[in-house]
Amino acid sequence: MLEQAWPDLEMRFAATARNGEVVQTGRETTGSRRSYEDVTQLAAQVESTAQRAVAALSLPPVKGGTYTVVIDPILTGLFVHEAFGHLSEADMLYENPDLLEVMSLGKQFGPKDLQIFDGAAPQGHRGSYYYDDEGTAATTTQLIRDGVLAGRLHSRETAGKLAETPTGNARCLNYHYPPIVRMTNTWIERGNTPAAALFANIQQGVYARNWLGGMTNGEMFTFSAGEAWMIRNGQVAEPVRDVTLSGNVFKTLAAIEGIGDDFYWDESGGCGKGGQSGLPVGCGGPSLRIRDVVVGGEAL
Repeated sequence: MLEQAWPDLEMRFAATARNGEVVQTGRETTGSRRSYEDVTQLAAQVESTAQRAVAALSLPPVKGGTYTVVIDPILTGLFVHEAFGHLSEADMLYENPDLLEVMSLGKQFGPKDLQIFDGAAPQGHRGSYYYDDEGTAATTTQLIRDGVLAGRLHSRETAGKLAETPTGNARCLNYHYPPIVRMTNTWIERGNTPAAALFANIQQGVYARNWLGGMTNGEMFTFSAGEAWMIRNGQVAEPVRDVTLSGNVFKTLAAIEGIGDDFYWDESGGCGKGGQSGLPVGCGGPSLRIRDVVVGGEAL
């Protein structure tokens, strides 16, 4: 019999501002595996959320189009979890032969310096544990190695069906539910490019930070940025609002031009799948520079 226990804390707060027909929202999320004190000192963060919502009312909307985009580590974590991580869950693959063919091991998906991992073995994060809910010891699985698809996430069942090895990713929300294949902590490894250098030589682009929401549908994704600025002549310029980023995950991975040397763990995730919502997960990564991203806003 295995028994494991830990504290788990999550806070989400949003502020909505309105001026006539213009409505803007500021959003923050936080989570912790450490102690309750981590969620008692958030006054400045909450106030900043409200200030951003009010400030966004007077910002111009971004002009819709295709841009080179720099995203911050929080958006990178959201992207790797939502757009790529779910496609790595093996129960989605063996039930969908076409997707299994797309997600063939050994296929080149990104640049040579792209490394993507998932694992519960790194301790202290909200997706960490010692054993999954089938009793398999926690591991770390490299999903993409040097830009090439190298692994996927398994329960005992999916590993048997695909003749591979269980990865310790069978999780359930609680004892009311069966364990299914779920992510744990999912991240893109930091790169070698100084984060400030990611903006170099971008004549006109978009810098996006944080997130308001998003959705995925198979290979396609759409995310709303919490804050955004135009990039002009290699410099961060005027702030804009109503920035949504959308595209195909495989084309987006292939379009990564730079991987920053910064990194941030986002511990605020609550993942939903198969009727089991709010499962604690972690995600992280560095800033990324990506070309040819479709950015929504006012029509050009």
